[in-house]
Amino acid sequence: MGYQQSRVRELFDKDWFFHKGDLPVKYAVKAGMTGGITDSGKREEGEWLEIAYVDRETAEIAIPKDWSRVNLPHDWVVEGNFVNDPNLGSRPGSHGYLPTGVGFYRKMFAISSQDFGKKMSIHFDGVMGVSTVWLNGHLLGTHESGYTGIHYDISDVLRYGDEGNNVIVVKVDAARYEGWWYEGGGIYRHTWLQKTDRIHVAHWGTYVTTPHVTEQTADVVIRTVLQNEYEEVRECELKSTIVNAEGEIIASISDKLNISWLDQRETEQFLSVNNPKQWSPEHPHMYKLITEVSIGGDIVDTYESAFGIRTIAFTRDGFLINGKTTLIKGTCNHQDFAGVGVALPDRVIEYKIQLLKEMGCNAYRSAHHPPTPELLDICDRLGMMVIDENRKLDSSPSGIADLQSMILRDRNHPSIILWCMENEEILEGKRMGARILRSLHNVTRKLDPTRPTLAAMNHGWNGEGYSEQVDIVGYNYGQRNNQDITDHLTYPSRIMIGSESASSTTTRGIYEIDREHGYCPAYEGLYMPSWSCTVEKAWNDLLEHPFLTGIFLWTGFDYRGEPSPYRWPCIHSHFGIMDICGFPKDVYYYLKSVWTEEPMVHLLPHWNWEGKVGEWVDVWVYTNGDRVELTLNGRSLGVKPMVRAGHLEWKVPYEPGELVATAYKEGVNFAVKKVRTAGTPYIIHMEPDRMEIHADGMDVALVKVSIRDERGCVVPIADHEVVFAVEGAGKILGVGNGNPSSHEPDKANRRRVFNGYCLVLIQAGAISGEITVTGTSVGLSSTKLMLKAR
Repeated sequence: MGYQQSRVRELFDKDWFFHKGDLPVKYAVKAGMTGGITDSGKREEGEWLEIAYVDRETAEIAIPKDWSRVNLPHDWVVEGNFVNDPNLGSRPGSHGYLPTGVGFYRKMFAISSQDFGKKMSIHFDGVMGVSTVWLNGHLLGTHESGYTGIHYDISDVLRYGDEGNNVIVVKVDAARYEGWWYEGGGIYRHTWLQKTDRIHVAHWGTYVTTPHVTEQTADVVIRTVLQNEYEEVRECELKSTIVNAEGEIIASISDKLNISWLDQRETEQFLSVNNPKQWSPEHPHMYKLITEVSIGGDIVDTYESAFGIRTIAFTRDGFLINGKTTLIKGTCNHQDFAGVGVALPDRVIEYKIQLLKEMGCNAYRSAHHPPTPELLDICDRLGMMVIDENRKLDSSPSGIADLQSMILRDRNHPSIILWCMENEEILEGKRMGARILRSLHNVTRKLDPTRPTLAAMNHGWNGEGYSEQVDIVGYNYGQRNNQDITDHLTYPSRIMIGSESASSTTTRGIYEIDREHGYCPAYEGLYMPSWSCTVEKAWNDLLEHPFLTGIFLWTGFDYRGEPSPYRWPCIHSHFGIMDICGFPKDVYYYLKSVWTEEPMVHLLPHWNWEGKVGEWVDVWVYTNGDRVELTLNGRSLGVKPMVRAGHLEWKVPYEPGELVATAYKEGVNFAVKKVRTAGTPYIIHMEPDRMEIHADGMDVALVKVSIRDERGCVVPIADHEVVFAVEGAGKILGVGNGNPSSHEPDKANRRRVFNGYCLVLIQAGAISGEITVTGTSVGLSSTKLMLKAR
């Protein structure tokens, strides 16, 4: 048998068909032709047969009318209607009042006869729900976790060339919940078709570490697992090459080795990098390992692994990266977003990370599960440290397998600084919990001894030796009764981190409690859950007690579900520093003032208070200057020195006009913020994140839409419905507005603005061209936006 040239990894996201609802699956575990006889004889007839087996594109037979064409990633749950049913989700309101259920995906595809003899595999990065996969009537397997990837060897059951087309069917049962937040349903991450030679780098088969790093040199240790699926021993050459971001070869090594038939072999190689560029949030320098496997001089497999060179250390006194003491300025985040549910295109993930970086955030906790692989690639590239989190406290075979999957997939990412074993489990502080936790810790440290383990605990810190089973003890809301500070004094060997902090509830553009609509005021601390504290307190606690290492604020963005302190009609959270569209709330600017050095000043609230002339209005100011003067319509309302890591307050009698905050630093005008009383809504304004996007059928432009008056001021109380139309090389992917009680559909061509703003996501097609986006609203001047897909 001849050797095959290198590996091919094809994106397998396009041209699927989707059926919402269950289907009868006869002979679900039988092999081939879905009948009882797999080698010969009459084929069983029926609907399931036509769906799962038939390889001809006869639309009336192969694709019934109640199937729709979709591209992946896909979340069908976000396409549904909100239902006032407290039994939806694992807790009342926890999943955003959207029904889940069962869905089926089906795709037909051809495989060339030239691929016969290769190792062929299908890879699902994430399927939300219990997934069952059949290929050409053969059951490939069932996977229970929606947060870990699945891959199947399909070499034997494919049809090659004139054998016919292939049919893959995926059943997704999203009715069983894994978490207590919105989880969606469907094949919501990327899917890949992979082709390799029968001798190749094994799945997740490289592990790169840098055990000794100085400014002059870095030792690089490379462990590679090679897999031989030939029926005899093979001799091969393994070549490992390190290249820098410019593609220049930095170091290389080759070894010859024999691999037994149907076996794996792990090899360790050692290289040095001179004058290494170290990865950090400020300077995210990356390297690439290129692994080449050759037989007889022919390259049969090429495998690339991105990695970074850096050191990390957690101590009783704080965290160091590359020897530099660094306060961790983190946020916890779920994975959903406006318009798309949990099926985020790569660009939307990058957009979210960019927004966090602009705020000064340097760390991201993936709550409470492993993230999509693309998020980690983006965090590597942009410089965002990550807590990578195991879904649950579970040492069963499936629980261990999920943990191993996370570690093996992710351990080359320099952005990851901690492995979190669990979050807020009932067994925290219990002996049984301690045993399970130790098993998870041991599995993790065996696979990756370079990073510490963490348990994100909200109770039981000092019970039954539980906290001693991991390297770092996480304090979720440790400010309660000063638990974290007391434990630091009581347990002299304990290293701790603020693994979840604040849970401050605010609604963008709202400045008073509104229980009827389910809104919380932007003035922090006015209306919050009992366990929480303000973002301001959480940050000041860290400044006063740096042994807390860092904070991970709950949360960077609002998300569907958990509408605390409300329930229906409120359908998503208020915890975000930004809303679900990524529009900043006022507290965003507090963090920008304490997390960045960029000159800034921000004041709240807006200045449109019809019918309240003469009434007192609370005015807050955030700045990183050292004093602030507030003026109203040219009259000074006083100068105040800035409170360290805090805010300033004025009580101002309302009158229409212009409110101005001028910040000074060392006597020099530092930054100015003006808030004007907006006039009558006049025009729609659209502002995309980029004017040009990739014509790849996947890229997205995120368009901020606002209602403005004739002077161009945003009208902060506007609630007009905007209707969108798209012509040319793109389409509307989804819409949103950040209103936590809006029951409008995310998959639509229209959306009401909420307090002046809404968002429309425009996705490029696969052909280059112009994209014209038009926004119209009754009584307003319409607007056109011209984008380009290249």
